[in-house]
Amino acid sequence: MTKKISRRTFAKVAATATIASTASTALTPITEAEPFMQATSTRQFPKDFLWGSATASYQVEGAAKEDGRAPSIWDTFSHTPGKTVDNATGDVADDHYHRYKEDVQLMKSLGVKSYRFSIAWPRVFPNGDGSPNPKGLDFYNKLVDELLANGIQPFATLYHWDLPQSLQDRVGGWESRDTSKAFGDYAGYVAERLSDRVKHFFTINEFGAFVELGYRIGIHAPGLKLPAGRFNQTRHHAVLGHGLAVQAIRAKAKPGTKVGLAENMNIACPVIETAEHIDAAQKAARELNAPYMTVIQEGKYTDWYLKSVGADAPKFTPEDLKIISSPIDFAGINIYTPTYIRAISAEPGFAVVAPPKSYPHMASFWLNIGPEALYWGPRHVAKLWNVKEIYITENGCSSSDIPAPDGLVYDTDRVMYLRNYLSQLQRATADGVPVKGYFLWSLMDNFEWADGYTNRFGLHYVDYATQKRTPKLSAQFYKEVIARNAVV
Repeated sequence: MTKKISRRTFAKVAATATIASTASTALTPITEAEPFMQATSTRQFPKDFLWGSATASYQVEGAAKEDGRAPSIWDTFSHTPGKTVDNATGDVADDHYHRYKEDVQLMKSLGVKSYRFSIAWPRVFPNGDGSPNPKGLDFYNKLVDELLANGIQPFATLYHWDLPQSLQDRVGGWESRDTSKAFGDYAGYVAERLSDRVKHFFTINEFGAFVELGYRIGIHAPGLKLPAGRFNQTRHHAVLGHGLAVQAIRAKAKPGTKVGLAENMNIACPVIETAEHIDAAQKAARELNAPYMTVIQEGKYTDWYLKSVGADAPKFTPEDLKIISSPIDFAGINIYTPTYIRAISAEPGFAVVAPPKSYPHMASFWLNIGPEALYWGPRHVAKLWNVKEIYITENGCSSSDIPAPDGLVYDTDRVMYLRNYLSQLQRATADGVPVKGYFLWSLMDNFEWADGYTNRFGLHYVDYATQKRTPKLSAQFYKEVIARNAVV
């Protein structure tokens, strides 16, 4: 596997570069007649906690040239030799476009009550703007109906990185305000047509990955390495696109529709849970996420961020900031790894503690194990910005996932990861942090961007030659968690 910086960890690198109690439970004595089973009362999640799973259009759908879909920047990038491991593409991926009914049954078998999927912009507007493709929403209409027929709530993401190639060619993609405007128009069009059944829309998935990796260091589509000034302006246009989408959804969607975002925030965790380090971590959460989540929540760029980028700061107007900070109904956070923070006396009051070489990680070299990230991430969002509705929109891990002789995958490492992370999420809910739901990444193995098909994140093993889906041990674990609404 090529050691490339991942989309899920780059927010940490980029941001750094720019600048409870639980009630005790009496244990039943262990006897031979009654084997010990720990009570789950202190492991319970709130009633009506929404358990779900997640995927993204280019990673699972395939059908790259069907029903009027035009190329996205990821079609172009993945078809450029040397850009992905083994030159893998999403041309077929999991063939979800044709197998969605089977995949909905996988969800139903798990017991999930919600499913977060993304809509492919180039299916709906092949040129990114202009005339819509009449067949563009047909697949999503059918998918939404199938989900609802099986008791699963649809949560739709409007942008999960598959920008229409036409916009990249004509205006420079997210370097241009034209793309921000086109995204708003597309968002309003989709919301107007799906919000009779879809009640939660995410505008954009992971600013802190697709902008950084695609426009700064070039290892993701569109593969650019922009100078600092142009790069920071691209950041600004991305959050402006979010704000325009929020406004368009408000204008076009049916009453009762909620809108938010899904961001891979830099998760600042106190290196030790003492008052001074906790305070430093909260400061770090605000500053390390300044270009994206912070400006969206506060309607301004922090002084520290603007000072850090200096003459390369983005150009913006007061109206831009008003649009960017259009009120949202909920915040989604994609959480995989921690950034450990210690207090210092000098400005800005915190320092990042780099992990030693010995720090444990999952199959992906970048995926450092830090379960407490699932506690501190939502806690910071609630405390810094008084957010009352929070979703963990991605959390999961890669594993070697090699089938045993019986054909099953015994991914005990993934079960370990999930059990520890979910324990910290339960700690957050017990402390009153308003986390309303959790979307495990991912329903099934899929195209993992520049890593191609070499990293597997799914609860279901996919044989890409036959497209057969097989539940892993982790699927059994997650099914039990959902059934008990508790850590198991």
